[in-house]
Amino acid sequence: MAVALVAAGAAWGQVAPADYARSEGLREAWMYLTKDVADPAHWIGNTSEFVYRKTVPGGFAFVVMDARTGQKRPAFDHARLAAGLGKAAGATYTALRLPFTDVLFSGDQSAITARAADALWRCRVSDYVCAAMPAGRGGQPRGFGVVRDLTVPADNTPKRSPDGRWEAYVNNFNVVMRPAGGGSVTILSRDGSPDDFYDPESIVWAPDSKKLAAYRVRPGYHRVVTHVESSPADQLQPKTTYQFYPKPGDPVDIDRPVLFHVEPVKQIAIDDALFPNPYLMSRINWRRDSATFTFEYDQRGHQVYRMIEVDAQSGKPCVVAGDEMKTFVDTFSSRTFHHDVNGLGDEVIWMSERDGWNHLYLYDGHAGKVKNQITRGEWLVREVVRVDDQKRQIWFAAGGMNPGEDPYFQQYYRIDFDGRNLTPLTTANAYHDVAFSADMAFYVDNYSRVDLPNIMELHRAGDGALVKEVERGDIADLTAAGFKPPEVFVAKGRDGKTDIWGVIVRPRNFDASKKYPVVENIYAGPHGSFVPKTFWPFGFQSGGDKVIGMQSMADMGFVAVQIDGMGTLNRSKAFHDVAWKNIADAGFPDRILWHKAAAAKYPWYDASRVGIYGGSAGGQDTLLALLFHPEFYKVGVAYAGCYDNRMDKIGWNEAWMGWPLDESYSASSGVDNAWRLQGHLLMVVGELDENVDPSSTLQVVNALIQARKDFDLIVAPGLGHTALRSSGPIDYGLRRQYDFFLRHLAGLTPPDWNAVSPVTPLGR
Repeated sequence: MAVALVAAGAAWGQVAPADYARSEGLREAWMYLTKDVADPAHWIGNTSEFVYRKTVPGGFAFVVMDARTGQKRPAFDHARLAAGLGKAAGATYTALRLPFTDVLFSGDQSAITARAADALWRCRVSDYVCAAMPAGRGGQPRGFGVVRDLTVPADNTPKRSPDGRWEAYVNNFNVVMRPAGGGSVTILSRDGSPDDFYDPESIVWAPDSKKLAAYRVRPGYHRVVTHVESSPADQLQPKTTYQFYPKPGDPVDIDRPVLFHVEPVKQIAIDDALFPNPYLMSRINWRRDSATFTFEYDQRGHQVYRMIEVDAQSGKPCVVAGDEMKTFVDTFSSRTFHHDVNGLGDEVIWMSERDGWNHLYLYDGHAGKVKNQITRGEWLVREVVRVDDQKRQIWFAAGGMNPGEDPYFQQYYRIDFDGRNLTPLTTANAYHDVAFSADMAFYVDNYSRVDLPNIMELHRAGDGALVKEVERGDIADLTAAGFKPPEVFVAKGRDGKTDIWGVIVRPRNFDASKKYPVVENIYAGPHGSFVPKTFWPFGFQSGGDKVIGMQSMADMGFVAVQIDGMGTLNRSKAFHDVAWKNIADAGFPDRILWHKAAAAKYPWYDASRVGIYGGSAGGQDTLLALLFHPEFYKVGVAYAGCYDNRMDKIGWNEAWMGWPLDESYSASSGVDNAWRLQGHLLMVVGELDENVDPSSTLQVVNALIQARKDFDLIVAPGLGHTALRSSGPIDYGLRRQYDFFLRHLAGLTPPDWNAVSPVTPLGR
C-alpha cells in the first residue's frame, strides 16, 4: 500500500506517517547489508562437495566447496539461472535475488532442482533451460494424517514382489495377486468391504517374496469446513470452497494389519489386544530376514506409544519397545525415534522421556526390555543424526548439557551404544546446525547466536578437528545502519528455580531516561520453542522475522520482547507437561514474573503497560492473556487464533488437550471464557484460513457480543492463515497493529489515515 506521507501535526502526538513507513520498510532497508552470512550447508549426494547460500553485497550467492581440496566455486551461473527460471515461470528474477533458499543437485550435477513460485523446478546447468517438475500423485490424501479422503481414489498400482514373480493390489476392497505382467488372479482376502476395506497403498512385500502384509481400514469421519470467498478477483458473486478437515473427537481411520502367505495362500489374523485403539499406525516395515515385520502404534489420546513386532509365521504380535505416560507421549514434535540395529531386530534403539528428559535407550528386541540407557542426565536429545551399527556409535544433537550455557542451544555429540565415550563434536557457545557427508568423513558446522553472525567451519568427523573456516559473517554495514542485536534476558519461573529465557528489543532511538510501554510477541505452541537463538534476523533461518518484526514494533516507541514459558518444548518433560490439558496456561505465570524481573532491573521498562500480539496459536495465547490475566496484559492483537481447541485441527489439539474431549477443552476456550474480557482486543482473520477454521474467530465475536463487550475485528477477504501478517497487504496489517498499541497502550493518537492523500487501491 503506497502512502503519501505528510508532515506530523500536533493532533498526531509524537507519531507521524513517516514513522510507520520507516518501521514497515525496515526489513527491506537492512536485508542486504551483510556479507558472508551463510545458511546451513547441504552435501551433494555421495560426493565430497557441499553447497550453501551466503549473503553478498545486494543479495545472495550459492557456493559449492570441495571438502577434500578446500576449493570453492559458484554453484551455477546465477544470472543465466535467473533468466532461465524467470522465462519458465513467467516472472522476473535477478542474479542476487533468486526466489529460493536451497538447491538440490542431481547425482551427476548436470541439473539442479529448487522450489519457487509454488512449484518445483528442474534447471539444466548446461543451457539453463528450466521446467516445472510433475507434482506426482503422492498417494491418497489424508486429513491431518489420520482420515483418508475417500473422494480421491487410492493409488492401486500393483506392488511387485522383490523377486519379480508376483504383483499384489486391491480388487473389490480385497487384496489379490497375480503373476507379474498378468495372468490368473489369486484372491488373498475375502473380508474386505466398503466399510472395512484394504488399503492398496499399505501393501508391503517381505524381502523373501513369500509373504506380504497390508492394513484393513475402518474409515473415520469425513468432516468438511466450508469457506466463502466474498470478493473473488474473477467474478462479482462469492465463491464457496470446501476443505477436508478432521477435528478433535472425530472418529479416525482404524487400521488393522493383516498377514498373508503366498505359497500356499493363507490369511493370518493378528490379535489387536496390543493396539486396540489407534490414533495412527505407521507404515509396515519388514525386517531384513523376513521373519518379522514391525509398525508403530500411537494410541488415541497419545498416552501409549509402542513398537509392535509381528511374527511372520504365526502372526503373533509382541511389544518390542514402548512408553506409557500419565500426560502425553510427544509424537507430534519429532520426539520419537527408533532404529533396528542391523535391520534384524535383535537390538533396538528407542527414544523416550520416561526419566523426565528426552534420552536414548538400547532395547533387547526379543525380550522387549531395556539393556541399558545410552544417554542420561538433566539435558535432552534433540535429534539422532546417524547410527553406525558396525561401530556401535550414535551421532546426535542435544541441548542443555553444558552448564551455564543457554539450554536451547543445539550442540552435537557422538556416543557408543553402551553409553560410554560421550564425545562433543561442537563446542562454541552458540546454536549449531551440522551437516555430515555421506561417508561420514567430514561435517560442516554452521553456528551463530542472536549477537554472533554465522560462522561456518569444515571439520573431520573422526576426531572433530577443524579443517577450514569456510565463512565468517560480516555485519559491519548492518551495524552502521543502526542494527543492535536483541538482549538475552533470563529470570526465574513460577517455581523459583527454573530459568525462563527471552529477548528484549529496544527502539533504535532508545532513551534510558524515558519509561517505555512493553509489547510481547507470543507463540506458546507446545510443539516447539520460539525465542530466536540464531543470528539471521530476516526470516530465512531459525528465529528470523521475529527479530526484525520486534525491532519494527519497538521503533514505534515500545520495548518488544519474546519469552519461552513453561509448556513449550526443548526443556524437561515436567517443563513441557504444564501444557497438558491446559493450553490456557501458555506459560503466563512465568512470563509475568519475567516481565517483573526486567522491570526491577531496568527503570525504563514499564510493566504496568504491557500489550501482547501473536498469530495462530499465538493469536489464541493473545486472547487468553487478556481473558485470564487482565491485571497484567492490557492490550492484545490476535491473528488467526485457534480460540477453542475443539474447533481446530485434530492432531495438534488432541496432542496436548487429550482424548476423549473433556471439561479441560472448555476451561481453555476463548469462546467459553470470552465474558472475562477487560482489556482492548483486536482480532484479525482471513476468510479463507486453511489452517484454523475461521469460524473459530467468529465464535469469539459472537460470545463477546453476547457478553456486551467492546472489541475490534478485521476480516480479510481472500486471505488465508497468514492474513495481514506475512501475505497480502501486510503494511495495512502492520499499520493497524501499530495504531492499536499506540492508541491503547501508549496513549497516543495515531494519524488520521483517511485524511492522508488518496492512493490507488491495491490490486487496481
